[in-house]
Amino acid sequence: MKSLLIAFSMMIVLQGCAIREPLSADHEGPTLTPRTSTYQDLLDLPRPRGPLVAAVYGFRDQTGQYKPHPSSSFSTAVTQGAASMLVDAMQASGWFVVLEREGLQNILTERKVIRASQAKPDVAPNIQAELPSLMAANLIMEGAIVAYETNVRSGGLGARYLGIGVSQEYRVDQVTVNLRAVDVLTGQVLSNVMTTKTIYSIGRSANVYKFIEFKELLEAEAGYTTNEPAQLCVLSAIEAAVAHLITQGVEKKLWHVAANQAGGA
Repeated sequence: MKSLLIAFSMMIVLQGCAIREPLSADHEGPTLTPRTSTYQDLLDLPRPRGPLVAAVYGFRDQTGQYKPHPSSSFSTAVTQGAASMLVDAMQASGWFVVLEREGLQNILTERKVIRASQAKPDVAPNIQAELPSLMAANLIMEGAIVAYETNVRSGGLGARYLGIGVSQEYRVDQVTVNLRAVDVLTGQVLSNVMTTKTIYSIGRSANVYKFIEFKELLEAEAGYTTNEPAQLCVLSAIEAAVAHLITQGVEKKLWHVAANQAGGA
C-alpha cells in the first residue's frame, strides 16, 4: 500500500511538471510579431476607390496606469509606442497613404541639410534633383489609449485529496482605445470609434504534501503562469479600431470602395 501511494504521488508530481510550458524564448531567434484575427480582418477589407492621405502625429497613453509591481513602479501598464502600431495598422489595411508626422522635425532637419548641400558646387549624386514639397494630409488620425482596467474579473478552481492538489486561477484585464478621423480643412470629426480588448492571465499548479512514512514527508509543487502580452492586445484593439473606422466611413459615404468591389461591400 505504501509503495502504491509513493508511486501515485510521484505520478502526480511528474504530471505537474509536465504542465509547465517550455521556455523556448531563450532558444529561438527573433521573429515577426505574431498577429491576431484583427490583422487578417484588415487584410480582408475591400480595396478603396482611392487611398486616403492621412497623418499620424501621435497616439498617447491617457490611462495614467502603472504596473502594480513595486520593482516597476515607473513602468506604464501599456505601451508608449501606440502611434507606430497605428501606422502599421493603417498601412496594412491598404486604405491609407500614411504621412510621417511624429518624426516631422527630423524630416525638416534633413531637408535643411539637403538644401544647404545643394547650394555648394560639389553636390552629392543622390541629392542633385530639386527637392519636392512635402505631401499634405487630408485627414489627421487622432486618438489615444483611453482606459486600462485591471482585475475586471478573476476566479479559479482547485481540488485537494489526501495531500494531493491541483488548482487553476485566472484574471482578466481590459484595455480601451479611441480612434477618430479629423478633416484637415474644417476640423470636423468625420468618424469616431472605440474598441475594447480583454487581456487574460492564467495560472496552473499542482502540489503534493503527504507523509509517506513516519517523519518522512513528501512535498513537491509545480506550475506555470501565462500572461497575454498587453502590447499585442493594444495592437489588436488598434487594428480593430482602424477596420471599424473604415467601415463606418463607407457607411456614411465619407469614402468609397473600388467600383469592382462595390457590390460586395
